[in-house]
Amino acid sequence: MLNDNNTNSPSAPGGRTRHRRRPSDVTSEENKPNERNLLVNDRSKYKSMVIRAYSTIWMIGGFALIIYCGHLYITAMVVVIQVFMAKELFNLLRKAREDTRLPGFRLLNWYFFFTAMLFVYGRILSQRLVNTVTSDKFLYQLVSSLIKYHMVICYSLYIAGFMWFILTLKKKMYKYQFGQYAWTHMILIVVFTQSSFTVANIFEGIIWFLLPASLIVINDIAAYIFGFFFGRTPLIKLSPKKTWEGFIGASIMTVISAFGLANVMGRYQWLTCPRTDLSTGWLHCDPGPLFKPEYFTLPGWTPDWFPWKKVSILPVQGHALCLGLFASIIAPFGGFFASGFKRAFKVKDFGDSIPGHGGITDRMDCQMVMAVFAYIYHQSFVMAQNLSVDTILDQILVNLTLEEQAALYMKLGQILQQRVVG
Repeated sequence: MLNDNNTNSPSAPGGRTRHRRRPSDVTSEENKPNERNLLVNDRSKYKSMVIRAYSTIWMIGGFALIIYCGHLYITAMVVVIQVFMAKELFNLLRKAREDTRLPGFRLLNWYFFFTAMLFVYGRILSQRLVNTVTSDKFLYQLVSSLIKYHMVICYSLYIAGFMWFILTLKKKMYKYQFGQYAWTHMILIVVFTQSSFTVANIFEGIIWFLLPASLIVINDIAAYIFGFFFGRTPLIKLSPKKTWEGFIGASIMTVISAFGLANVMGRYQWLTCPRTDLSTGWLHCDPGPLFKPEYFTLPGWTPDWFPWKKVSILPVQGHALCLGLFASIIAPFGGFFASGFKRAFKVKDFGDSIPGHGGITDRMDCQMVMAVFAYIYHQSFVMAQNLSVDTILDQILVNLTLEEQAALYMKLGQILQQRVVG
């Protein structure tokens, strides 16, 4: 039997037997690197977990303090995050040797950045700025003029930067300079187009900013914990440490948390009232039907030992479930995109400003995707589509002069008098 087996096996020159690898052997060997990358098999995972937890506690504490301070402070936090994100992304393709031959070229990137900031925030906060200075005639006229010519000012600043770029072009540096020019505009699209929705959500009511942002944090922490203890099955090659166990466990926790957090947040006017100006005073408003509890009687088969016979549910909790589903299923793809992006440029993290987490951009990849969805969802399914008296008055105050406003007042009075008499 042994001789038969030896004669049937192919032999290589020199009498050495060559064994063909079985498909199962190939698969197991190819899977070993992925298994080594899993968080559950990482030998230093407890040390990294302590560092990550320490940074997370500090971030959550600072975040809670800023939320308590109000809309303007939250907006300032978003601006600071944008600056750090831009800095990390600018440095990603920066080449020190080429920059030394182009003095002032790095300043041009920041010039475009702050021009874009003026344009985006001018569009979002213009009406609220007008409402803030209405009582002062001089400031009102000045702000109204600036808002009227806002686009002209921003376009003039951009054209000045464009001419600055053309005048700084140097021979044998064209490829690097045009690459940086395109990269700068890519950063502006990624940072401002998405983060502008974040600021819009803040002034519609802090809850529309805080709830989506909290769901992303919960999903990230839950995915880390479930992957830390139970992760065995790799989820996607772009992120070797992501597992199906972490993804599914985090999805369940995120949806449950969305339903519970909406009930808690929806009971505070500070979180639900929209801010129509740029003041920092306390808010008082009619919460609206979304934030008024509806009571439901539990069915008769509920056990007698159960302490509650009626439960109160806020209608906003139904919308929170939609946000939770998006945060758990779709938003993580923002992180996968960032992972692929880092692999393309062969970097581990975008920066090292947050111990255990990487850079600011590493923490904001999913937040950006979530902010856009939250804004679109709020505008499409939550916000009333009809015009209100306040909206019409705001347009009149901004777009009409005092003489035109007086003429409108007289004309409207005549129309109403004719209708009453008729």
